[in-house]
Amino acid sequence: MAQDDPTVGSAPLWEPSEEIVANAKVTHYLHWLWDRGVLADTYDELWRWSVTEVDAFWDSIWDYFKVVGHRGDGPVRSGGHMPVDGLRWFDGATVNYAANALRRAEETPDETAVIFRSEAGGHRLLTYRELALHVAEVRAGLAALGVGRGDRVAAYLPNIPEALVCFLATASLGAIWSSCSPDFGSSSVIDRFAQIEPKVLIAVDGYAYNGKHFSRLDTVREIEESLPTLAATVLIPYLDPASTPEGLRVGMPYGDLPRDGHPLEFEDVPFDHPLWVVYSSGTTGLPKPIVHGHGGVVLEHLKALSFHQDIGHGDVFFWYTTTGWMMWNYLIGGLLVGSTVVMYDGAPIDLWKLAADANVTYFGVGAPYILASLKAGEEPGKDLDLSALRGIGSTGSPLTPEGFTWVYEAVGEDPLLGSFSGGTDVCTGFVGPSVLLPLRPGVIQCRGLGAKVESFTEDGRPALNEVGELVLTEPMPSMPVFFWNDEDGSRYRESYFDMYPGTWRHGDWIKVLDDGGCVIYGRSDSTLNRGGIRMGTADFYRVVEAFTEIADSLVIDTGRLGQEGRLILYVQLTPGSSLSDDLTKRLKSSLRASLSPRHVPDEIHEVPGIPRTLSGKKLEIPVRKILLGTPIEQAANPDSMANPEVLQHFTPDN
Repeated sequence: MAQDDPTVGSAPLWEPSEEIVANAKVTHYLHWLWDRGVLADTYDELWRWSVTEVDAFWDSIWDYFKVVGHRGDGPVRSGGHMPVDGLRWFDGATVNYAANALRRAEETPDETAVIFRSEAGGHRLLTYRELALHVAEVRAGLAALGVGRGDRVAAYLPNIPEALVCFLATASLGAIWSSCSPDFGSSSVIDRFAQIEPKVLIAVDGYAYNGKHFSRLDTVREIEESLPTLAATVLIPYLDPASTPEGLRVGMPYGDLPRDGHPLEFEDVPFDHPLWVVYSSGTTGLPKPIVHGHGGVVLEHLKALSFHQDIGHGDVFFWYTTTGWMMWNYLIGGLLVGSTVVMYDGAPIDLWKLAADANVTYFGVGAPYILASLKAGEEPGKDLDLSALRGIGSTGSPLTPEGFTWVYEAVGEDPLLGSFSGGTDVCTGFVGPSVLLPLRPGVIQCRGLGAKVESFTEDGRPALNEVGELVLTEPMPSMPVFFWNDEDGSRYRESYFDMYPGTWRHGDWIKVLDDGGCVIYGRSDSTLNRGGIRMGTADFYRVVEAFTEIADSLVIDTGRLGQEGRLILYVQLTPGSSLSDDLTKRLKSSLRASLSPRHVPDEIHEVPGIPRTLSGKKLEIPVRKILLGTPIEQAANPDSMANPEVLQHFTPDN
């Protein structure tokens, strides 16, 4: 694997003060455990207890957070070891996500639940009381349309309060939610929603992005015509609010959805009852429809948001996302811990200013946004009042050590930078931050509580300080309950359990350090294998994208089993830069010195853009397939991409 990076794991960038440790939510939990005979003093001791005494740990999460529901007297786990083996969590318990998300409507009804902003200047506030009233009305409307337990409600909505209200109304009925962002093309949406056969479609007439308006009326009609199970379509006139019929209070329109003012109620459902269907990226083939349960999501998000992000009552929580990325599902989980969630619709313009204006205390973005801020020379901590910030989240791809350092040089010394790695598959992170631990550049602080993350060698041996496959050897309640239309579980098993039976293989390269810190090196299925030296692509990008002339990059190894191929580097240049002989020479020299002589690219090509999914992930595997002869239309689904037009520059002939 990659050579050790001398900047990874160097002197801490951040260390917790005694006051931070004393006030941390996880410290309160430790004291609560001490009173119950669990004598863990450090984060490492707590983590080891959480993955050794799995049942006791997850039972404690239910009790500590006083989950709204009926625990019953059943075991925490029954059946097999993993979900594909018949594992059942909290058999006999009942719960409802919406009841837990809206508990503050009774406890602190006048506190702000939602702050909404849009790039066009839209600004709305909702208290917990107002949010609950809207949910009650939409719940009654959905019920009048025949929606009940187990029915699917599909949403083609941007990140707006209406999406949150409709989701909570759906969950309150025991119906199943599934959403796509309106920047998804029609075939991409149909590929997803047709699999789950929804009863109701909720959609907007259009959306705005980067100063432009995009009508979606024709797309909505096309989606509607492709979903024969629909009993109704509800259109929200978001792009043209002037045409909105009289709606709910605070001006939240829901088109022609019937309302009758019934009080808010919650359907008690079994712990593993489906809450939502989320999807794999879908760059090739049909996206996998991944089903998570009410109870598993409630417990995991309570744990992760409270004990890792240290978010709770009084916090203002923002993450830049769309409804088509799992981080939307994670963001709205802020309601579970009583925080205010900030929903933003639009292009990622002036997000640091949004944080300042809304007094955000936890600011989350994808790693590329932090790196773009670095390259642009931004200094938001000097230009804006970010004094409310306590935490900064980064996810979506590995954040380089330089990105870590920039945050503390340009944003501020006080917030904890929480690099977070997990996936849609579990709707959370396996590894992430802790306010109890120091932070070093390039190192994710810890493995998540209840997540028995290990680095496995090829022969299935756990190893410290070695790069290997990221695996989980114990289950988590937010693992998928099942995949939709996967009756025998074969697709589920092939996705995670084909390499190490009984052990979840996630598909990332990870190094677990002696002290529990972790370094993620990228996807293991897009490995660079040069002369027997394997390396994650994150190592490569870190070197290449440190050049000021390079805005983005993609590296592909065309080698096959038993046959070494070409190592091809594609670069998107910054304005005014050119792929000169000098830049090429410096790139190769830096890669030779930083990685190895075997990782100097055979070819370097300039391209107008790097292909990415709608959630911002680089399309490494589809491009590799194209270079090996697969037609573009078979290798990648353009409707799942942010910029499908660039794929033509990645063919073998170019």
